[in-house]
Order: sequence, then C-alpha cells, then structure tokens
Amino acid sequence: MDLRDFYLLAALIACLRLDSAIAQELIYTIREELPENVPIGNIPKDLNISHINAATGTSASLVYRLVSKAGDAPLVKVSSSTGEIFTTSNRIDREKLCAGASYAEENECFFELEVVILPNDFFRLIKIKIIVKDTNDNAPMFPSPVINISIPENTLINSRFPIPSATDPDTGVNGVQHYELLNGQSVFGLDIVETPEGEKWPQLIVQQNLDREQKDTYVMKIKVEDGGTPQKSSTAILQVTVSDVNDNRPVFKEGQVEVHIPENAPVGTSVIQLHATDADIGSNAEIRYIFGAQVAPATKRFFALNNTTGLITVQRSLDREETAIHKVTVLASDGSSTPARATVTINVTDVNDNPPNIDLRYIISPINGTVYLSEKDPVNTKIALITVSDKDTDVNGKVICFIEREVPFHLKAVYDNQYLLETSSLLDYEGTKEFSFKIVASDSGKPSLNQTALVRVKLEDENDNPPIFSQPVIELSVSENNRRGLYLTTISATDEDSGKNADIVYQLGPNASFFDLDRKTGVLTASRVFDREEQERFIFTVTARDNGTPPLQSQAAVIVTVLDENDNSPKFTHNHFQFFVSENLPKYSTVGVITVTDADAGENKAVTLSILNDNENFVLDPFSGVIKSNVSFDREQQSSYTFDVKAIDGGQPPRSSTAKVTINVMDVNDNSPVVIYPPSNTSFKLVPLSAIPGSVVAEVFAVDIDTGMNAELKYTIVSGNNKGLFRIDPVTGNITLEEKPAPTDVGLHRLVVNISDLGYPKSLHTLVLVFLYVNDTAGNASHIYDLIRRTMETPLDRNIGDSSQPYQNEDYLTIMIAIVAGAMVVIVVIFVTVLVRCRHASRFKAAQRSKQGAEWMSPNQENKQNKKKKRKKRKSPKSSLLNFVTIEESKPDDAVHEPINGTISLPAELEEQSIGRFDWGPAPPTTFKPNSPDLAKHYKSASPQSAFHLKPDTPISVKKHHVIQELPLDNTFVGGCDTLSKRSSTSSDHFSASECSSQGGFKTKGPLHTRQVNEHFYWSISTAYKCPVNQY
Repeated sequence: MDLRDFYLLAALIACLRLDSAIAQELIYTIREELPENVPIGNIPKDLNISHINAATGTSASLVYRLVSKAGDAPLVKVSSSTGEIFTTSNRIDREKLCAGASYAEENECFFELEVVILPNDFFRLIKIKIIVKDTNDNAPMFPSPVINISIPENTLINSRFPIPSATDPDTGVNGVQHYELLNGQSVFGLDIVETPEGEKWPQLIVQQNLDREQKDTYVMKIKVEDGGTPQKSSTAILQVTVSDVNDNRPVFKEGQVEVHIPENAPVGTSVIQLHATDADIGSNAEIRYIFGAQVAPATKRFFALNNTTGLITVQRSLDREETAIHKVTVLASDGSSTPARATVTINVTDVNDNPPNIDLRYIISPINGTVYLSEKDPVNTKIALITVSDKDTDVNGKVICFIEREVPFHLKAVYDNQYLLETSSLLDYEGTKEFSFKIVASDSGKPSLNQTALVRVKLEDENDNPPIFSQPVIELSVSENNRRGLYLTTISATDEDSGKNADIVYQLGPNASFFDLDRKTGVLTASRVFDREEQERFIFTVTARDNGTPPLQSQAAVIVTVLDENDNSPKFTHNHFQFFVSENLPKYSTVGVITVTDADAGENKAVTLSILNDNENFVLDPFSGVIKSNVSFDREQQSSYTFDVKAIDGGQPPRSSTAKVTINVMDVNDNSPVVIYPPSNTSFKLVPLSAIPGSVVAEVFAVDIDTGMNAELKYTIVSGNNKGLFRIDPVTGNITLEEKPAPTDVGLHRLVVNISDLGYPKSLHTLVLVFLYVNDTAGNASHIYDLIRRTMETPLDRNIGDSSQPYQNEDYLTIMIAIVAGAMVVIVVIFVTVLVRCRHASRFKAAQRSKQGAEWMSPNQENKQNKKKKRKKRKSPKSSLLNFVTIEESKPDDAVHEPINGTISLPAELEEQSIGRFDWGPAPPTTFKPNSPDLAKHYKSASPQSAFHLKPDTPISVKKHHVIQELPLDNTFVGGCDTLSKRSSTSSDHFSASECSSQGGFKTKGPLHTRQVNEHFYWSISTAYKCPVNQY
C-alpha cells in the first residue's frame, strides 16, 4: 500500500465518523410566499441547548451565525443572540426554488442551510432543512388560448377526442382539478380521464351525429379550475372542425415504450424506431409521425423525429444532470383527425462526466481570498465549512475529501458530505507567516475525477492603533495647463503606537492617476497636466498604513478643483450647416439655427456669432444663432445660398472659429405641365383597321419646369374612350390599341387626355385633345377636318365615336331645310299677291293693307342682313369652338373621377346650339409665378395659325384659379395678345379681360347670353378660320 492509498483510506474513515455532539439537524415546514420577519423556529429551544458551561457552571453568551456564500441572497435570517429563525425580504417561491423538478404532492420541495454556534467552547454545527409547502399562487393554463380539434363527420356518438391538458405549477389540490365545457350546444360533452400518475386528461365526447355539409365548425369554451383557496381558473377557445372521413387510423405496435440511452450518446444516435400500421390503402395509409402537443419544447430540442420513418434520434448533447427522464408523445397520422398515440419514456443513464464540486464557505471572513489568523488563536479554531457534491449518481457520485499536503490544519467530518476546516495545532508566526494548500475532492468513478480548492491563510501580530490624519478632508485648487511635478500640499498622519507599528507609509487610492505621493514624506505633486474641460474635479483617497502586524490603516479624502483658462476655441456642431427651406417663404422667416459650443467656463465660454459674407440676404441673431431670411426665395431664380459664420468667445485673448452655411431652396409645385406633343388640337392620327392590338397609334408628351416629384407626370384618358379601344401609358404618354378595330369603330375618335404632375400638396394638370381617325385611308382630309371642327362644339364629357354619322347626315338635313324654306317663300309670294289685289276693295282697308303690306314687303334691311349673317354663322363649316375652363378651387383630391360643374358662356349667335354638360374630375390647382416663362414664346414663331386667348367672364371671389388647359388649334392657349395674366401662388388677383383679334379670327360683338349649368366655372369662346388639317 503506497502513501496515497493510505491517505485515501484515512480520509474515508474520517468521513464515516460523525461527531453527534457538534453536528445536529432540524427540520421545519413553512408555506411559500411568506412576508418578511415571520418566525420559523428557535434553534436553542428546539434542540434544548443550554447556555450553562458544564465545566465551570457559569452562563455563556452564545452566538448563532448563518453559514452562507458571499453574494448569496439569504431566504432566512438567524438572530445571532437568540437563535430564532425568521423569513427575509427575499420571498420564498416554491415554483422558482424547485424549478425544473416534477414534485407531486407526496414529494417535498426544500432547501438546506447551516448554522454554527460560537464561541469555540460551545461550537455546534446545526444543519437545518426547511420544507416549502405549496400555496395556490398560480392559475392553471392551457398550452394555447385557442385549441383546434378536427373530428370526422362519421364519428359515432360517445366517441372521445383528447383535448390538450392544462398545466399548473402548483401541486396537490392547488393543481388542476376540474374541467368544464361551456356552450357545448348539446352536440359535445366533456369527460375527464385520470392517469395512474394522477394527471387529469380532458376528452371531448360527441353526443350527436355530425354532418359537415350542415355545419362544419363548432366554437366553444373550455374552462379549467384548480382546487386552491381562493380558486383560480382560466379558459380557452375550443374550435371543433368537422372533416370528411378516413375510417381507419394508424395503430402503434406498442402504445407505451421505455428506452435507456447514455448521456454521452453522440448526436445522431438512434433512440428508438417506432412503427405504426394503417389498414387503409393509398394516401390514407401514408403515415406521418409528429410529436404530440404536450411534448415540452426542451425535449424537442434534444430529440429529432423522422416524420416518415418514425425514427427518434439524438440531435443535441444530453445531460442526465439537467433532465434524467424525457417523456415523448408521438402521434402517427394518416391525414385523418384521429392520430394514433404512443408514449416513449427515454431514460438518460449516467456516465462519470461531472467532477466533484467543492463549496467552500468561510466562517472567518477572508480578505482578498486570504484568511487571517492570529498566532494566539487556539487549536481547533474553525476556519471554513466545506461541502462536497457530485452531480453523477451511484458510485460515480461517491466523493472523498482530504488535504493535499501536511499543514497544521485538518478536515473534520460533520455530515456525509460536509467537513469543517480547523487548526490542528498551535500556530507560530515566526516559524511560518502564511500557508497555501489545496483541498481535494475525488469521486469513485472509472476513471476517477477530482476537484481542488485553494486555501490561503496568513498569520498576524498584534497591533491596536491605526494612524490618524490631521484633516479628514483636504481641499486644494490648481489652474489647468500646469507643469508636471507641481507641488500641491503635504499630507501627514500620526500613530500612537511605537516602533515599527508607528512607521507610517502613505498610499494613493483609486482615481488618483494624475497625482504622485511620496510614501515617506506625504508630499503630493501633480504627475500630469490638468485639463479642466476633461475633468474639473478630482476626488480620491489617501491611505496611511503602519508597519504593525497586522498593519492598521486609515483614510482621508482629497478634493482637487481645477481652475479654468481660455484654451478652447468655440466649436460648431457641424463644419458645414445645411438648411432646407421652401420657395415662396416670406421675408424674415426663420430658416435655421446655428449651434456652437465652447468647452471653457464663465466668460471664456460666452460666444457671439456673426455673418462674414452674405450681402445682407440673411440676418443672424448673435446669441441664439437663429438665421432669418432677408429675401423672398424663388428656386427657379436661385436654388441655394452659401455664406460663412464666425463665432468668437469672451476670453482674454478671445478665440474664434468659422463654419460654412448653405441654405437650399426646395421646390414648390407652382408650374403646370406644358404640352409639347401633339403640336395642335386639330391634328390627328390615322389608325388603320389592320392595326394590331398593342401597337402605338399616337403619343402625348409634356414637360414641367419644376423638379423632383413636382415634375413627374402622369397621363390618363378622362373622356372619349368609352369603348375601351385605346389605352395610354401613364408614364410615357404612348397611346396603344387595346383591341383590333371593328368596322363599327370606323370614324373619328376624340380622346381627352389629362396630364397631371405628382406635386405636393396638390398636383397641377393640363388637358389636351388627341384625334384618332379609324379607317383604312385618310384620303378625304376636308371631311376629317369638318369632323374635327364639329367636335369642338361637343362637350368634352360626351363621346363622339358614334356622332360621325349625324355629322355626315347634316348636309342632307340642310338640303331638306332649304327645300322647305323654298316652299315657304313660294307660299309667301302667293299670299302677298292676294293682299295686293284686295287693296282695291276698300280705300281705308286698302290703305291699311298697303301699310301692312309695306311692313311685310319691306323688312328692315339691316335686320335682314344680320339674320343672314347669323344664319351663315350657324352653317359656317369653318367656325370652331374652343373651351377654356377656369375652375374654382375644389376639395376632392382625385383629379379624374370627381365631377366638375360649371357655367358655359356662349355668344348669342351660338345660343341655340346645344353645348351640353360634361362631368369629369376636377384638376389640381395651377399657379403661375410672376417670373414664370411665357410658354407662348416657344410656339408663336413656329405656328402659322392664330392663337386662342383667355378671356375670363365673371371673377370668382378671391380664391385661387385652377386652370384646365386645352391646346389651341395650333399648339398653346397662351397667344399672341398675351392676354393670359400670370400670378403667384399667393395672389388673389383675377385674370384681366381683354379683346384681341388674330389672323383669320373675329371678335364677338354685342352682349353674351349665358346659359347657366352650375356656378363654378365659365367658358369663353373665340374662333379661327382656315385651319389646315394636320396629321401627326
């Protein structure tokens, strides 16, 4: 037998010897969640401990001390003088204390603690076991607030279907006791099945025949209650879905299976192969294996189930010490609502994979991990309580404990797994000043695992007077930017002891890296240059320690204040400030704030701001940094302003810095789209009958001088496409053919295209007319021009696709009217002749007839000529009607589908012609800036035709004008007379009325007769002659 075996045998024998005189055990039972200071027990009373020293017969003052780890939050406290045990402010929660364990009512949830009785002559170690009883502080809960169950429609009455069980962390009567089905509708009932383990499983009972075709879903509530006082409960929604039938469900060969697997089984190890059979065939016999809903998520993380084969494998490293038993419910489903169920109990067997654990709790508190003992301490002085444990079981968890080498200390067994570390002989400071040794705990596994704990013990001499400072708080001040090594003060302390115990050394405490202290003289100097802006005040401690054994010490607080100097220039938060303002912002508006800081203090940080190079476009508040505009912004004239700002502080000498400022003017949607293509409102495109769907038959193109989304345009057809024959691309403006033209589509088609921008807050838009002539050829240009001229008299909301035939038949109607007029002339001539002959009958009557005949035969020539002119104007094929609309601002946002009502002003000559109403969406407001470009200049030089001019009739209060534009016969409404008055978005002035005649045009004389349709917009009409037909 070698020396090691001898020590092991000796330690084992020591562990088996228990000293009943000093090791005793108490058991108490309490309820969880007790408030603070509730008495639990009385140690001296319960153990009948006497305070009389048997040897001397005198009364002894016993001290009761709870042995606990440093940093632990104790659940109970022990009165040091009386030995009474009380609860603390740390509530005892049974579910938290025994988390992870499955405690039935007969099992116990408990915790243990140790109490020692001092002094050494009366020393006892009391082991206390406190059993925590459950209270009803948790309500039972279902695994999900909504439980879905599928039941086949051919289910027999009294068939049962499992419902996921509710869980309650409480135990016993406080656990789940009762289930109740609410609103069962007499179709379903509820039964409770109690397992041998005491679990209550709810089952749904079918009480009536089900018919999915009559009702396929039942919604109920299920309630669960515990048996506690007061009683707690919860509910879940139970939704039953009636499904079609699959009359054979899978069957497991074994419904209950138990397997064992070692905890060190590698990932991928097969646990068990489950197999279920199904009497059905085809898809109804295809079995899918899944975990049951009651399988814990932690179990699913450790094991994987092959859905096809039913093989359970290890997918994560197992740990028996974490969970020793896993219960897995596997469902085999063939797609029906009633899967087969098998329960697999997986027992994780132990392997020696955990070394012993040493719990070292000091009775004498250590200092920085070292226990200090006086050389006068007696033999058997208690140093620490050592508890050894091993998470493994059986022989793998059997632990022996011993000290590694020969030292004047030994381990004394008090319980099976607990030892007291004591002095075994008198200590000699002069012989050995300190000890460092290891305590070894070794288990009995193969191979054996062990753990060590290092214990450091230092011996002390006697020294009873600490040094004393003359001032407990020392306050100093020093200017920043000092020199290194600058003398600050001398710190001194005195000690009433003598010899080496009175030799004092000084030491700086934490947070004193900027200072040096002479350990002997106490002279305090600056080791670094101070910067007040980084740290204005230093607070640290100085320790004075004597040379006694053990040394005694005291501390004084030192406060050093750093005085400011002007050593920092003002600092802008940004080197380049960027501000964004909207155009049309009025003068003296705030456009931004300049932020500047100065790290100095007092007058050194007072900063004044000024603008260096701005030409008085902006005003800067020198103190607040607020920038205000001295100009009115217009992005089209100038999009940004840049200048420099200077900041100067109030120090001596002053310091300054500069920053750059840029004011960016953001665009406002104040320009309407301008039509570039088609070039005029009288041009057309030929669409042959052979054209295929999807081909481009025309295009519309416009521009907007705004930027960003204000310049993004959208094209839509708002009128003239009732048959859906055409489609316009909202982005490109290309008009394509939706379907192949039919013979019924032959003729002229007028499309009213709305071009709107995507501006904010309201978009602006423009209208343009696009004429498409559907025919194989366009040989008769005059006929097409005549059709286009007549469409000018048709309201924009009316489709002209079916009106070409009436235009063609109008000539026949004119001929018929002429024939009837000729017949009437003949009748009038005959009538006049009869009147002349009757004059001879009577002179008086003749005179009257002569007078009347003169009136009939000699009508006013001027009126006659006027009537002829009017008749000519009505029949003139060259007259055209142009509609220019001025719309009052409207609320709706949709520019296409909201109806617009208006008043149409017509000349007296055209009063009898029916213009009609149209109803289409209001356009967003169009505003004209005072400096906007005259779009007419782009077109007047290229246009051979006269332009149409805006002539508003009645002004519309003071609201903004919203203009819906149509291209003139050539290109634009803004014409040669420049009668279109422009205005800014904030102006309430109206367009001024003016008259002008263009080449080939005429002025309307006389009063205008107004036919009122509604009271929101007006039409002004002028005409032009000799407009050639342009095909683009």
